[in-house]
Amino acid sequence: MNNLFEFAERCLFDSDIAQKLALTHQARALLDDNRLSFETGSQALPIVNTMFPAKPQLLMPRDMPRRRLDTVEGKAAFFHALAHIEFVAIYLAWDIIYRFRGLPEDFYRDWLGIADEEAQHFGLIRNHLLTLGFDYGDLPAHRGLWSHAEDTAEDILARLALVPRCMEARGLDVTPAMIDKLRALGDSAGVAILTRIYQDEIGHVERGSFWFNALAKQRGLEPEQAYKELILNYYKGKPKGPFNREVRIIAGFSDNEIDWLEERLHE
Repeated sequence: MNNLFEFAERCLFDSDIAQKLALTHQARALLDDNRLSFETGSQALPIVNTMFPAKPQLLMPRDMPRRRLDTVEGKAAFFHALAHIEFVAIYLAWDIIYRFRGLPEDFYRDWLGIADEEAQHFGLIRNHLLTLGFDYGDLPAHRGLWSHAEDTAEDILARLALVPRCMEARGLDVTPAMIDKLRALGDSAGVAILTRIYQDEIGHVERGSFWFNALAKQRGLEPEQAYKELILNYYKGKPKGPFNREVRIIAGFSDNEIDWLEERLHE
């Protein structure tokens, strides 16, 4: 197998975790060797058919148990939640490749690179979780992340606005404080993992910004206005702050967009 969209289909519609990780890394290696085909072939299967593992049990965010980070169980719950975010991020990267056809090859190259990095992140966090006596799937996880993909399955601009430029961008706001907490607890391995993820995620959000702006202009839209309208149309509730302005600027946000997000908090 050397076709990008076949890899995507195998990763999205099979629940086996080990195979998903292996296929993701294999596809990236083929890309690096210029042996990956971008021929689209068959049409995309419906997003509702996407297959996830039987575990973890998925709960609504409000039903997730609260635990203190300064206990082994609390730290395990923290890293399990992060593992779940990174695991779903693998699906999100593959789905944006699989579902939206006819885009420039560089778009698919970017998102395959992101899928591979998300798989690496998941592996790092899972290994750290194992040192705490837990594996991915041992604890419940929240079901909210994938719903944003389902809500935006028909519109690439909506997907880019909601996933990299909203949900993933939130990670740029909150991760520095997480790193500080782990450093205070003496978890140097955890600090190193989150620092690596943080740096990579800046690049992921930047690619989301780049492609959002490019594709909006291709449609004859003004990107900043299009972003605001899509957030209003698709995001349930108000975007969460505070916003890490300096890093969001690096990741492709404009001051105008961040000002607007901050204004939304106080409406």
